[in-house]
Amino acid sequence: MQAGTILENQGDAAYEFEIEATEDDVKTLRALFEERYENELDTFFRAHIPGVPYHFDTENDQYDESLRKIYSALYQLGTEETKNQIKSMGFA
Repeated sequence: MQAGTILENQGDAAYEFEIEATEDDVKTLRALFEERYENELDTFFRAHIPGVPYHFDTENDQYDESLRKIYSALYQLGTEETKNQIKSMGFA
């Protein structure tokens, strides 16, 4: 999740969530990761402008929404273990 990578084989590297996805699902998930990255850049630039509290910060709201979309997609595509893990995190 943090790295924004999607692995085809479990043994390729360490992973956080296991999903079962079609090629179209993977494309959608990659687009969500890209959206999150762009929102993350916006929050970085915004962080250098003092005086705006977090709860009045549109850039942070957009970043938070992109995370919700990713966790929702991971939940929908996830194995039972993944779904339980995401539920325990409060995202489902």
